[in-house]
Amino acid sequence: MPFLHVPLFAQIPSKRIENPQLIGEHIKNRRMQLKLFQSDVAKIFDVCEDSITGWETGRSVPQIQYYPKLIEFLGYNPFPFETETLGGKIKKYRIEHGLSHKKFGEKIGVDASTVGSWEENEHAPNRGKKKILEELFNQKELC
Repeated sequence: MPFLHVPLFAQIPSKRIENPQLIGEHIKNRRMQLKLFQSDVAKIFDVCEDSITGWETGRSVPQIQYYPKLIEFLGYNPFPFETETLGGKIKKYRIEHGLSHKKFGEKIGVDASTVGSWEENEHAPNRGKKKILEELFNQKELC
């Protein structure tokens, strides 16, 4: 029986999502802009392809430890936060460094719920913890 050799080409959809609201929409826009497959993005994040599919469809969201790589991949920080308050500065730091409330708390010597209450500006840290936070925020990243 003769076989017909037909090359197959996969096409990447090019419809851009205007004003992306969800993290997955930001990821999908960037992936399409770079003309990458979900499998390519999965390799960048060191996750399975199903994770990227879940993120892009809104069925799941990346865990916070992926946020630094996500910000690097996108070329900007898609997470809304204000930096006028101490709580906003804590949230910004945690997001940019991929730290959960628990991991951030361990870093400065408090529990996760304390970090959450500071972040929500419900309570303020004492003078000693404020000093630790200021030093942390002022550290320059080492290359």
